[in-house]
Amino acid sequence: MNKVISFISRKGGTGKTTSAINLATMLHSLGHRVVLIETDTNYTLSTLRQMELYEARANNNALFKILGSDDQKIISDIETFKQQQVYDYIIVDSAGKTTNKDIKMLCLHSDLVIIPTSLTQNDLLVTYQTVEDLKPAFKHSKDLKIIILPNRIHSLTKHKTISKALDELQAQITEHMVPSKNAFANFSTILPEKEFLSIAKEIVSLVEAE
Repeated sequence: MNKVISFISRKGGTGKTTSAINLATMLHSLGHRVVLIETDTNYTLSTLRQMELYEARANNNALFKILGSDDQKIISDIETFKQQQVYDYIIVDSAGKTTNKDIKMLCLHSDLVIIPTSLTQNDLLVTYQTVEDLKPAFKHSKDLKIIILPNRIHSLTKHKTISKALDELQAQITEHMVPSKNAFANFSTILPEKEFLSIAKEIVSLVEAE
């Protein structure tokens, strides 16, 4: 049965796109059937994929699909893929519009919602508001899982420090964090980042848990 993992935040720049593509490339490298859908109409990842294919002269048929959609169309896209049962994981890189009713519907059609955040005051405020925006979805889906993914964290930062900074969010925090490294900022749509393996495994365990 396929699982829907959506990356959502109230604004851009929190790490939705980098986290979504790092998860997709890692899951694909592990042998899972993956499709990534981006709802930002700029379709950044689709463009980057085409550039990488051109430069590497790679075969697109051997890679997972990156598709463009929008907030109004994403639910029907998800339902189509669920019916086809072609993919193990449907990963959604959403636009930053959590007050939009379509984003709330995306939550209800997701098995796991991931909110990436750094520990800066601005990102923490955005993440707190994102959680508040999405809380009404819990009234309609008791099985909804929303987790916080610490992003751009200094490698020496202890988990206790992260937990304390994110304590007021009242949401589950991943044990693993995305370190602040160029490897994560300069991401690829083809090659997996090996340091994302532990994060990907934790996300899989969370979405597969009953």
